[in-house]
Amino acid sequence: MAGGHPMTAPGLAPLVEDYLAVRRRLGFQLDKPAALLAGFARYADEAGHQGPVTTGLTLRWVLSSGSGREARAARLTAVRGFARYRAAFDPGTEIPPPGLLGGRAGRSQPHIYADGEITALLEQASLLAPRRGLCPRTYVTLFSLLAATGLRLSEACRLEIGDVDLAGGVLTIRATKFRKSRLVPLHPTATLALSRYASDRDGYPNPGPSGSFFRTERKPALTADTVEHTFSRLRQRLGWTAAGRARRPVIHDLRHTFAVRRLVRFCEDGTDVERKILALSTYLGHARIRHTYWYLTAVPELMAITSQRFEQFAGQSQGGQA
Repeated sequence: MAGGHPMTAPGLAPLVEDYLAVRRRLGFQLDKPAALLAGFARYADEAGHQGPVTTGLTLRWVLSSGSGREARAARLTAVRGFARYRAAFDPGTEIPPPGLLGGRAGRSQPHIYADGEITALLEQASLLAPRRGLCPRTYVTLFSLLAATGLRLSEACRLEIGDVDLAGGVLTIRATKFRKSRLVPLHPTATLALSRYASDRDGYPNPGPSGSFFRTERKPALTADTVEHTFSRLRQRLGWTAAGRARRPVIHDLRHTFAVRRLVRFCEDGTDVERKILALSTYLGHARIRHTYWYLTAVPELMAITSQRFEQFAGQSQGGQA
């Protein structure tokens, strides 16, 4: 196995590929870790590093980007996984400690979009060029779908025409983040919007042999990178910054917004959240239900409701013991 080769700077990239190949055979999708570790390998090569992975090398690379704490934590996590693997072949490998950045990094508070912000985003998307072309229709529908279903951007971009059952009002999400497929029922208004978009889309020539549900007159399929770039331009036009917000809005916050609004509605309606949260977790495609429970403490609105529920429960318990 190539994994047994000694780690030197020129051989670091192949060893990274060995590690990623093993992980992928186990069913993991590793797009982000793969990109990070490729950067780590280049950094080690350019720095002339020789020998096994060291904590010092890891720390220098983690801090070299000047990015925020969350991005640095992602870098550290990627190298820790790689180093654990390498330690089985090279005992001189140092596995960076989880507290290397001064404590465990938690998930940052998401930005929850207000109705007015979503409306403004869709209005700006409708002004994309060419005004009478397919592009603005595509982005308005795409952003609307993300807000209405909480899909991941990558899942929406990968939708094929056959994955969108407009008669039944159901999406088939294939090979998701954790190699699982799921069905996502749609609200009738969302089904209607997708039907209108499909009709408009089919009136424009397809620039390539693609069966993608979302496309433009120039691109046979949308990619996440293209959508992220377009969103950045729209965000700049809207003047959205971190000022007055939990942080600067990103596309993934549409997913967070959907999840939080569902949970708030459950609480306001007096629904048993414990029973509903499993269904929500399945709908969102979370690998672990704790990822859904995270929202209960992630935003002030839900923290306040959770606190009130706990106080009511505690009061009932004390009353029963009196």
